Amino acid sequence: MADVATVRARILAAFPDAKVEVSDPRGTSSYFDVYVVSAAFAPMPRVRRHQAVMALFADELRTGEIHALALQTLTPDAL
Repeated sequence: MADVATVRARILAAFPDAKVEVSDPRGTSSYFDVYVVSAAFAPMPRVRRHQAVMALFADELRTGEIHALALQTLTPDAL
C-alpha cells in the first residue's frame, strides 16, 4: 500500500531538485494531495507537468492502489 513517504520519495527520485509536500487528507493511503515545485517543469505546460508526475504512479493508479493524486505543479519562478 502506498503512503506519504513512498509517494514523496518516488517524486524526488524523478525530480531531485524538487520541493515536495504530500499529504493523505482522507487517511486512506489511496488519495494524496501533492505539491511539487521543480525547475524541470519550466518548459512544460501544466497538463504535461501533471502527466509527468502521474506517470510515476501508473501501476498503482491502474490497479487502484492509488485512487487519486490531487496535484499542484509549479516552477520556482511561480512562487
